[in-house]
Amino acid sequence: MFRRKHSRHTKEPLKKEVMQLRYYQQEAINAVYQYMRQKKNNPCIVLPTGAGKTPVMATICNDAVNRWSVRGRVLVLAHVKELLEQTADTLAAITEKVSVGVYSAGLKRKETEQDVIVAGIQSIYKNVFDFEPFDLVLVDECHLIPPSGDGMYRQCIADLEKVNPNVRVIGLTATPYRMSSGMVCGPDNILNEICYEIGVKELIVNGYLCPLVSKAGRKKPNTSKLHKRAGEFINTEVSELMDNESLVFSACNEIVKKTADRRSILIFTSSISHAEHVCENLRKLVDPDTIGIVTGKTPPGERGELLARFRGKIVDSNLFGEKRPVVKYLVNVNVLTTGFDATNIDCVVLLRPTASPGLYYQMVGRGFRLDESKKDCLVLDYGNNILRHGPVDAMTVVPTRSGGGMGVGDCGAKECPVCQMLIHSGYGVCPECGHVFTGPLNANHEGSASDENILSGVIEETEYEVQDVQYYQHVKRNSPEGAPTTLRVEYKIGFNDYQSEWICFEHTGFPRAKAEAWWKKRSYFPVPKTVEEALELSIAGHLAATKKITVRSVSGDEFDRIINYELGMPPEVISREQEQEPGEDFVWPEGWGGDDEIPF
Repeated sequence: MFRRKHSRHTKEPLKKEVMQLRYYQQEAINAVYQYMRQKKNNPCIVLPTGAGKTPVMATICNDAVNRWSVRGRVLVLAHVKELLEQTADTLAAITEKVSVGVYSAGLKRKETEQDVIVAGIQSIYKNVFDFEPFDLVLVDECHLIPPSGDGMYRQCIADLEKVNPNVRVIGLTATPYRMSSGMVCGPDNILNEICYEIGVKELIVNGYLCPLVSKAGRKKPNTSKLHKRAGEFINTEVSELMDNESLVFSACNEIVKKTADRRSILIFTSSISHAEHVCENLRKLVDPDTIGIVTGKTPPGERGELLARFRGKIVDSNLFGEKRPVVKYLVNVNVLTTGFDATNIDCVVLLRPTASPGLYYQMVGRGFRLDESKKDCLVLDYGNNILRHGPVDAMTVVPTRSGGGMGVGDCGAKECPVCQMLIHSGYGVCPECGHVFTGPLNANHEGSASDENILSGVIEETEYEVQDVQYYQHVKRNSPEGAPTTLRVEYKIGFNDYQSEWICFEHTGFPRAKAEAWWKKRSYFPVPKTVEEALELSIAGHLAATKKITVRSVSGDEFDRIINYELGMPPEVISREQEQEPGEDFVWPEGWGGDDEIPF
């Protein structure tokens, strides 16, 4: 398929490491080769952050150079210095009989003759004609390729095609979309189809990615008034919102407390001034030498030292050999989102909101990599990002109505038409009664925000003291006249914090059976036939007091479920016994049969 009209001398490398591919890495490579044999288009591989794209690229490079009938030549494009260095070093270490060069002004290397050239897109896009033809181009973080227009990537690849019309392009990314312009792959784009994709959850379950746990900050900003431009919140508005003295002070105190048992905390901030204020507050709470800050203005030497110390290396600080400790808290501004590899990161702090699910994913993804020093990675979110985008392994990104960009998919709730259970809109089968949905349903109730777990499917059960209970008659929105209503029960479990459930006395079948069981645990009065009757008895105090409730939260679901109660004695037993004349036998309410009807 790929033809070369020239050959070159290749330096024999020194002793190489043996590369063991994981099952999904080999599957990705096989999928690429099958796609390229069957089609003339350009494929894309989607692998989560931390899944190991470099071994995939190294294998493809090795095969292109050593296994094609005519020796091939490969260009690897990247956009940040750290990614260039990591890729070049790894390729050189694990490829066989392949010479690897680097072309990057930032690294002060302009090598052009090797079998594989790892190049910074900023350095090479105007100098393509200085190179001999390439047969294959690998684009790391290929979501940076715009679907139209000029741009560095498009100009570079267009010139590569002029030199060799048969050149093929393979993209690799964790997020195959751009918020401003849509999916990276398309019939008229440089990359045409996704040929292989594997999800975060599968890799965590199989032990290839580090599990994430999450907590939300107690004090969170109101991001509802932020405006967007090109799919992202306007930076000046974000900085003004987040760089608030009270919020920064509160967040820093909380970060220090919640990361006492953590070793390497990566903090994302909204602006340089915000980052500096975060550092100022942290220095009042911990050893100043354990805090570092990296921005786009940080000198290369200082940046390299800080990153080395953050990875756990103790370095000399002056000519006298004084040692500087490792950096525990590394604060950065739009620098370490992609291409930064520090496996020891065991906490990611989102001290900024983002409207981009891609950026959200990239920030959180810094903690995905496995390391012997950690069992999981804590995500502290102060920007409502988890609530905005959903669990990182279950985000849905869809085209916007205008068709020009991408938006976050609807992660709302829907109501089961059989049992009225409020469940996540993604369910195909109701987990409560087993009803199979045959079409899309809209949410029919307003509810609390979805939980803040960073991974979907995480189940948490929490017991709450009930401070008060209120009862209301609920009429479903847009329901026809005469439709059944429900009894909405609201349990107050904290300051301005309520948990609700709906009891369906006026329904039939399973919903009515559930309502009957619910009532019989709380009262010795006959089960009401209507919500109005139930409401009258409830308000009159004829239900047992609810002392505690146990709430089950499943990340990715919009609504929680009450699964257990601690109830007091139904009040009718006491009041009716007290109403009897001395010596008169106790009379049960109509419809009850004595001890056999007592649910406990």
